Amino acid sequence: MSAEYEPEAGEKTPGRWRRVRRIAYWTAGLGVGIPLLAFWIAYLVLDVRSPQEVLAGLDKTVTLDYSDGSELLKVVPPDGDRLFVPYARIPAKLRDAIVATEDPTFWDNQGFDPTGVGRALLTGFGGGSGITQQYIKKSTGDDEHAITRKLTELVLATKITQEQSKEKIFESYVNIISFGRNTFGPAAAMNAFFGRGLDESLTWSEAAFLAGMIQSPSVHDPAVSGDEHAARRWEYVRDKLVERGYVKGGEIGRMAYPGKEIQPPSETRAGRLDYGQYHVKQAVLAELERAGFPLNRLRQGTLRIETTLDRRAQEGARKTIKDRLAGEPRELRGALVSVEPGTGAVRVYDGGDDGLRDYAGVAHPVGSAFYPFSMLAGLRAGIGVDQPAASPPETEFLGERFKYPNVCGDPCTYRQALRKAADAPFADLAKRLGADALSAAARDAGIPDAVDGAATLREYNSDLIGAGIAIGRYPLRPLDMAGAYATFAAKGVRAMPYLVEKIRDEKGEIVWQHTSRPSPFSGDDATSTRLADAVTDALRTTLPDGRPAALATGQFEQGISQDYAAAWAIGYTPKLVTAVWIGSDDDSWRLRNSGGQKITGATMPTDIWQTFMLANAGGRPAR
Repeated sequence: MSAEYEPEAGEKTPGRWRRVRRIAYWTAGLGVGIPLLAFWIAYLVLDVRSPQEVLAGLDKTVTLDYSDGSELLKVVPPDGDRLFVPYARIPAKLRDAIVATEDPTFWDNQGFDPTGVGRALLTGFGGGSGITQQYIKKSTGDDEHAITRKLTELVLATKITQEQSKEKIFESYVNIISFGRNTFGPAAAMNAFFGRGLDESLTWSEAAFLAGMIQSPSVHDPAVSGDEHAARRWEYVRDKLVERGYVKGGEIGRMAYPGKEIQPPSETRAGRLDYGQYHVKQAVLAELERAGFPLNRLRQGTLRIETTLDRRAQEGARKTIKDRLAGEPRELRGALVSVEPGTGAVRVYDGGDDGLRDYAGVAHPVGSAFYPFSMLAGLRAGIGVDQPAASPPETEFLGERFKYPNVCGDPCTYRQALRKAADAPFADLAKRLGADALSAAARDAGIPDAVDGAATLREYNSDLIGAGIAIGRYPLRPLDMAGAYATFAAKGVRAMPYLVEKIRDEKGEIVWQHTSRPSPFSGDDATSTRLADAVTDALRTTLPDGRPAALATGQFEQGISQDYAAAWAIGYTPKLVTAVWIGSDDDSWRLRNSGGQKITGATMPTDIWQTFMLANAGGRPAR
């Protein structure tokens, strides 16, 4: 037998060497396997919210447009302006600028940049996040600078990359990130910084600026850190665009920091409204809520509300009232509402610009502006507009005594009484016809039964129609007065006023549309036309340029003071009805102009009505 091999001193036996190698293999295997196993377990357990789910959970900005599609105002969520932009509508220049700056390997990587991640793991700090990881961070709300958060990002970034297209990930990312100035998404940012919409007119210079804002919006805004700092950030993005081949040749020389184009924050602050816009917003939202679209539902999608308002007429109304009230007592307030006859579309809604009170949407005593409805009741009873009208110095009606001077003359007809806003003939007519007949005539013309749950044309907190209906004591809104007079203008076709034409989603598709149901106000077409034409004939007038129109003026007295609390002018052509109200916040204040003269419907309100109608009533109407 051969002698057994005995290793020399210090020599490792093969068995020991195998054990060392085995331990090394196990150590290496565990070093690789455990992270892989942890990654796989995390992949199975963790779940990334889909882009659609994240975006659906965020309140969106609701945009209100004029009837021509131009922007009227925005209803911005408390956490900022958020306008969703589909991937296809994001200009290619902006997409390239963002990718070049934030994640140059985005289109090819598996959800993360290995180089950036390695750098972040070595340093132990954040950073190294590509676009997909940034989306994960924003969607989870986890912004902690920790290795565990970074590893979670890797897992979820890998998972979402396998579940979603790159285009969908980019779309979701760019719509939830902030660009500064309380904006989210590129459309809101474009408006906030450059004061216009996002489209293909975007320049490379503008794209570089917006892309540069993403890293630190609160720092890179020139309004915060100055143009010198913002220009350095812009140059960084420009250099990345050139370095990575997005901008070439002559395009490089045409790029320049767009400092002069950037708007001050005060001029583009999303959701900033004047009082006039605020009144429109509130009226539109109230109408939408009645239609089943409360604000919380509207904010679930990026919706555009197409209103019925005419941009030129809306702006013209405010200027007309402002110009006419210039130099007059500061207590005076004004409102103007215009409605399209036959459809009910509200073309102008101006509730004033003097505070939160919407003078177009709150009720005011109408006084003698109510008398066309009284005349309508008379016509139904067989009393013609040219029949003699009694003007007794005193009339008792429903327990109340009315005393008015004879301002109509003798003899007097109802046509003359309407033109002179005479009270005595219509107080007497109310006594002859009864309160119910007057109320029915006004309601049939379009005065609503109730507003915000409160009955109209009734005594305060009562279902009783009192003597006040005889002289227009019951308050009504300019909106309702314009809508009811529109029935006369439309030859007896009644259509209730409305402000919202349709709602569109972010793709431009209609999700809701107003359905109008105009109908003859008095049973049948022939009767309705005959009655409406008779009222129009009694109100005949001409605009200063000679065009035929109809006009009723009125004022409401303060008790027995013989001073007025409200003055009205309501008139129309076949194309447009306009109601003008002038009054004050203090019902006890005497309605007088700067010269101390009483303001009646035939003075200041008529001036405003004529000026506005001359510019906005359309072409020459038919006789």
